[in-house]
Amino acid sequence: MFVFFFSLVFILSVHGVQAAGTITVGDALYTPNGTDVVVEGYIVGVPVGIDTVEQSSFTSNYALAVADDASETQVDDMIFVKLDSEYRSEYGLQNNPGLMGTKIRVDGIRDDYFTHQGIEYVNSISKVSSDSDDGGTYTGSYYQGVEGLTGSALKQSLHEIIDDHTELSYSNVWDALRHTDEDPSNPNNVRLLYSGKSYSKYDNGGYVDDWNREHVWAKSHGDFGTSMGAGTDIHHLRPTDVTVNSARGNLDFDEGGSDFYEAPGTYYDGDSWEPRDAVKGDVARMIFYMAVRYEGDQGELDLEIADYVGTSGPYLGKLSVLKEWHAQDPVDDFERNRNEVIFNDYQGNRNPFIDHPEYVEQIW
Repeated sequence: MFVFFFSLVFILSVHGVQAAGTITVGDALYTPNGTDVVVEGYIVGVPVGIDTVEQSSFTSNYALAVADDASETQVDDMIFVKLDSEYRSEYGLQNNPGLMGTKIRVDGIRDDYFTHQGIEYVNSISKVSSDSDDGGTYTGSYYQGVEGLTGSALKQSLHEIIDDHTELSYSNVWDALRHTDEDPSNPNNVRLLYSGKSYSKYDNGGYVDDWNREHVWAKSHGDFGTSMGAGTDIHHLRPTDVTVNSARGNLDFDEGGSDFYEAPGTYYDGDSWEPRDAVKGDVARMIFYMAVRYEGDQGELDLEIADYVGTSGPYLGKLSVLKEWHAQDPVDDFERNRNEVIFNDYQGNRNPFIDHPEYVEQIW
């Protein structure tokens, strides 16, 4: 009887057109054609061929590419959703480019599109509405008004949104970092950025075995020091080992060099610093934040990202590498939680590139 029941369930799951509950894109990719599915995922582009997806400068409203990660670039990890006429005005990216990165729920039939894994005969599409869902894209009203913007217009609009916030004193940064960078596995510790080590929250200071406050956008690149504003903005201040912090100094970010023994997976040379793979994207998104937050108004610095190393003044590099790191190391739960803590408990502003990873390509 059990074997018969199991076989019947298997047959129904393959041929019986109703998958139980909501599934991920990863699950949908391996669901047989002809099955009813309800899939949740992020809009990541417009498919225009079997292995071609537009992720900017959209030319069509006829289909969507959807993935489990809002910053996905690998077509094999996307599912294509055919948009019938009733959905094109609301969900087509040519008309609504600001929907990139939005999480949606699609109810339809699993069926190939462009001979790629897809969903057709859609019954409904809806946005998954939560201010900070477990996938990472912020879908609240905080970014209202930036829909459809790209380039300098998007950068300026985001600047206006995140510009005004509570500024901390440099001494208050210690307590803030104990909260923002708390080790999820040990609430008595903080997690150090470059080494990944877990240190006691109160082993901070200036001695060799202490942790201190690393300015990811090196403070000499603009000479803002530790003054309130850029010098105390905890969106780019992170706990690091004193020795590691000293070794990084004010180096630009790039790949290559010698392995740094106190931070496994970290490399450096005379003009650049390469953090471990697990935080490459974190570093990139902090740098993107700083370049948008500090735009030269109200007497502040205009920080800009250069596409070279060996920078000076209010510049930091290397843009092309930072974009690669952003794509290679997507937003994770630690970053999302950190963004929420900074927003709710300290500064009252957010890092847009954690909430909407697609903004990077739309600006740079």
